[in-house]
Amino acid sequence: MKRPASRIAGYAAATAFALVVWQAVAAALGTRALPSPAETARVLAERFTPDILPNLGISVWRVVFATAIGLALGAPAGLAMGRSKRLDAVAGPLVFLGYPVPKVVFLPILLVLFGIGDAPKVALIALIVFFQILVTARDAARGVQPSAILSVRSLGATRWQVFRHVVVPAALPDIFTALRISTGTAIAVLFFSETVAGTDGLGWYIMDAWTRIAYPEMFAGIVVMALMGVTIYELLEALESRICRWTRAGVER
Repeated sequence: MKRPASRIAGYAAATAFALVVWQAVAAALGTRALPSPAETARVLAERFTPDILPNLGISVWRVVFATAIGLALGAPAGLAMGRSKRLDAVAGPLVFLGYPVPKVVFLPILLVLFGIGDAPKVALIALIVFFQILVTARDAARGVQPSAILSVRSLGATRWQVFRHVVVPAALPDIFTALRISTGTAIAVLFFSETVAGTDGLGWYIMDAWTRIAYPEMFAGIVVMALMGVTIYELLEALESRICRWTRAGVER
């Protein structure tokens, strides 16, 4: 119970510090383009149910669904490439040819193919998460100690059993790390795609408020988007702690 309490205390302290800095900068600048935390909180309370909550639900659905697709496709493919030299020799060049390319450049193509609905946004985020998970899972599977595999094989384990009981558990912590890192990228791409081609979602809400010069609403949307990112990150952290308990052994709390 100490760790969650200390984590909450850390978030509370960081939030208090950010609010103090925000208030000081707002007071120093004295411009309506930077409303105070109190004014933003008031507008957030007023607009949350009618405007922000529906757009928040749409954005959460897009980023979670896209991340699930990227994970479901990238993790098995990466693990298979990491344990098969033949597959890696065939697919590796294709992966590393596409990995460095900034995936946002594909947004116009996706818009042409799928229109301006959910599909291009989900596809773009899934593409980014897919490559990050794929490369991490491949490297993690390649890094499994041969002695661990030989010891299990000496007990009569099949290739599938080695993959399931040695390779997958060894790679899971790295996959979760890539997944948590991907969260920030996914939300940034979500914001970009919703502002470029969208009529709903938090990114659209923020930019719509900006065009109306409704700065308190714009900041309210930014705050909610930040909270969405932190919440998803913490849920992944909690899921990793539950699934990969052996990685927490010996960690001081």
